[in-house]
Amino acid sequence: MSRFTVYNQIVTDQKLEQVNKDNIQLGEDWLDYLRSVDRSSQTIFAYQNDLKIFWVWNLEYNGNKNFTKLTKRELAKFQNHALNKWGWSSNRIRRVKSTLSSLSNYIVNILDDEEEFSDYKPIVKKIENPAKETVREKTILSDEQVEKLLKTLVEMREYEAACGFAIAAYSGMRHAELLQMKVEYFDEDHFVYNSMWKTDKIRAKGFGRNGKQINKFILYGAKPYIDLWLEERKKKKIYSEWLFVTYDVIKKTGDKLYHRRLDTSRWIKMAEEILNVDIYLHAFRHYTCTKLHKLNLPSHVIQEFFQWDSAEMLSIYNDLTAEDEFSKYFTKHGVKNIEKGSLNNV
Repeated sequence: MSRFTVYNQIVTDQKLEQVNKDNIQLGEDWLDYLRSVDRSSQTIFAYQNDLKIFWVWNLEYNGNKNFTKLTKRELAKFQNHALNKWGWSSNRIRRVKSTLSSLSNYIVNILDDEEEFSDYKPIVKKIENPAKETVREKTILSDEQVEKLLKTLVEMREYEAACGFAIAAYSGMRHAELLQMKVEYFDEDHFVYNSMWKTDKIRAKGFGRNGKQINKFILYGAKPYIDLWLEERKKKKIYSEWLFVTYDVIKKTGDKLYHRRLDTSRWIKMAEEILNVDIYLHAFRHYTCTKLHKLNLPSHVIQEFFQWDSAEMLSIYNDLTAEDEFSKYFTKHGVKNIEKGSLNNV
C-alpha cells in the first residue's frame, strides 16, 4: 500500500472541518511565512499535507488539543500510533516530525514577542526517532515492465498518466521536475539534435523558490504517449499551459478551472496495480540512467543528459551489476569490440 493511500484514509474534508481552529490558523500563518521567505511550492505542499495528518490524529486521539500545549508524552504517542497503527516507515515519521519541529521553530523565533507564545518551549526534537530501516526493496524496472505499464494505461484510456510515465522513463526526471512540464516544451522549436526535446530552464532540486535552474531533455521514444495526451486535451478543451493538470469546478457555472497538477498518487496506484510491484517515480530515474548505460553511451554524455554536476551520480543511478557490465565487454574469446551508442537508439 502506498503512502498516498494511507494519507487518503486518514485525512478527509469532514475531519478537517472539526480540527482545532487555532491549530489550523497557526499552520496557515507558518506556511504563509514560508512563502514570504522564498520556500518552494513543493516544500510547502509537503508541509501542508504533514500538518493535516497530524491535526487529524490530534483530533481523533488527543482531544483536539492546542499545538502549543502538547506534551512530550503525547508526541511520543503520535509516533507510536503512526508506526504501529498506520504502518509508517521510520523515514516517514522522521519527515512529519521534521515538519512539526519547523513549526515549533517558527513559534520560538517569530511569535516569541506575543504573550500567548512567550513561554512556549519546543519539544519535538526531544522525542527519539525510531530506528532507520529498509521498508521496501528497490524496484528495478525492466523494459518489459515499462512497456506493459504504458500499453495498459493507453488501453485504459489513461492518457495523462501514460504520458507522465513515458516522459519519466525517457528523461529520468524527478517528481517535481515532471510536474513543471509545459505544453510548449514539446513543440518543434524545442526539438533538438534530431532526437529529443529540450525544455526551457525549470526548477530542479535546490534551496529556495527558484532552486537550481536547469534544462531537461526528453527522448523521442516518449512521443506516442505525449501525442495521445495532447490530442485528448484538445477533445476535453484543456487550454492550460501546464502539461499535467487537475481542476476545480466553479459552483455557479459548473465550469472546470484547470491548474497545474501537484500530486501523482493516482498514477502511482494504477501503476502498482498493473505491475504488482512498489512504484515510485524515482525508479524511472534509475531506469533511464541504466538504459543509457546499456546503450554504451559515454559517461560524460549521460552526465550532461541528466545535468549532473558530479560523475559520482552515474554509479548511484546505474542499476547494472558487475556481471552485467562484464558480459558487455568479455566473451570466452576475449574482449568484445564495443561500439559507442547513440541517443537516437533509445
